[in-house]
Amino acid sequence: SSSRRSAHARNSKPLRSLTLLRSAPAPSLQQHLPSSEPLRRASNFPNFFRKVPKTSQLFKMSGTREELVFMARLAEQAERHDDMVQYMKRVASFGAELTLEERNLLSVAYKNAASARRAAWRSITYQEAQENPVHKPAIANYKTTVEAELDEVCKDVLDLLDKYLIPTASPGESKVFYMKMKGDYYRYSAEFKSGPGHAACAEAAKQAYQEAMTEATGSLHPASQIRLGLALNYAVFYNEVLRDADSAISLAKSTLEEGQVAMDSLDPVQQQDSLQILQLLSDNLSLWNSGTPGQDGTAVEDM
Repeated sequence: SSSRRSAHARNSKPLRSLTLLRSAPAPSLQQHLPSSEPLRRASNFPNFFRKVPKTSQLFKMSGTREELVFMARLAEQAERHDDMVQYMKRVASFGAELTLEERNLLSVAYKNAASARRAAWRSITYQEAQENPVHKPAIANYKTTVEAELDEVCKDVLDLLDKYLIPTASPGESKVFYMKMKGDYYRYSAEFKSGPGHAACAEAAKQAYQEAMTEATGSLHPASQIRLGLALNYAVFYNEVLRDADSAISLAKSTLEEGQVAMDSLDPVQQQDSLQILQLLSDNLSLWNSGTPGQDGTAVEDM
């Protein structure tokens, strides 16, 4: 399925799902080096990497919850999302339910960390199919490195969800948010895995999405931003991971119809947010109904 996905990676319109991604320019290696050591040749690289602070050093001056949240905001502004992950991971591990701001910071951090690696994996997979066979072993080896990084990010957030976030979540919106998040990261894992690993992640994603849908149906407004976003990602999962276009179309269509009917009971600000997700659902529905091949790209919007 990865070769099928890569064949259309550059020519097909990206399928839209609810993600948190803020594109960041690649940082320059030169900016991390002392002025006395300009980056002149490949032999400089070992010295460069030894000079990068270890992750543990990031937190020597950040111990309280408030300090960690502040540093996460700072890391977000600096577009250092891997650092942001570490700060919010510590906040989550305190064991108390996260505030709305903390929850969003955590989601932004992990989504950007995963999205950068998902985009890299898709690009490498595309190149793997295009390049001269003599280069394929090197490309495959590099792809394995990216897969290992992405797998680590996914396992990290899934561990947080199971240990801290879901057990402390209040019923309703918070629980739906975290169960959707669990489905998303199992979906990301299923995208690059094959065989039993793919099947296990796909099944875990389906269970998480279904549990979130059950909770959302019983507690959230039909046009709620979180409920609509859940249905959007669940539909993408059906189409992209399970290759079940009929279920994807059915879910997207029913969600779109129910959301449109219930939209009038929301306030103007809520309507604006929900309308954007309804548009994403409509766009995906049009693609699936037309049979146009597509993929869940990483350069997509989030509410």
